[in-house]
Amino acid sequence: MLQELKSAGILYQSNAVDYIRTHFGEQFIYVNDNGNQSIDKEVKKLFKKMHGGRAAWERDGFFWGWS
Repeated sequence: MLQELKSAGILYQSNAVDYIRTHFGEQFIYVNDNGNQSIDKEVKKLFKKMHGGRAAWERDGFFWGWS
């Protein structure tokens, strides 16, 4: 996820969900209260730690942007 974000400058949640599901399994994906597929909170914590504040979540667009 981090490499994709760094190279493309943007990472859509849907792409991250697909990647995680394919490479790591369904146990890291859930459907949130709004009915959208989302990434397990522990995975998001690790991702945040890895990017060290260099990525910003764009709530309306469902993506992270690299800064």
